[in-house]
Amino acid sequence: METKKQKTWVIIAIIILGIIAFLVPNQIATQNGIKRTDLQKHDLSIPNKEIVQARIDFDGHTAFGKHFHPGEEIIYVLEGSLEYEVEGQVPITLKAGEVLFIPAGIVHSARNNTDIKASELATYIVEKGKPVLVMKK
Repeated sequence: METKKQKTWVIIAIIILGIIAFLVPNQIATQNGIKRTDLQKHDLSIPNKEIVQARIDFDGHTAFGKHFHPGEEIIYVLEGSLEYEVEGQVPITLKAGEVLFIPAGIVHSARNNTDIKASELATYIVEKGKPVLVMKK
């Protein structure tokens, strides 16, 4: 049988978890100096497909390692500049206002080679129920 003290600790734990969930609802720190903020996720009219949109912020001189997506990625650079290495292509540096399309399953990475913050808007068209991102080992 639970004691009053045990019930109090359970309530405190629930409150703390609730506060954490409220303060960090959709921001995921993926690597040091890189922050991903999920913006929206919706089913598409195409069976078994969904769209996921996120903002990724890169501090100066940070990189997000090699990875791929189980669907297409459309990148729009919001600010700064980012260098992308896409499997089978020469590296490309994009500035604010420029775009990049990455086909499903293609390994790629991104790097901020400058001292200032850079950000991208990433839009993914992926299969429902699959992870949006898979890190390459």
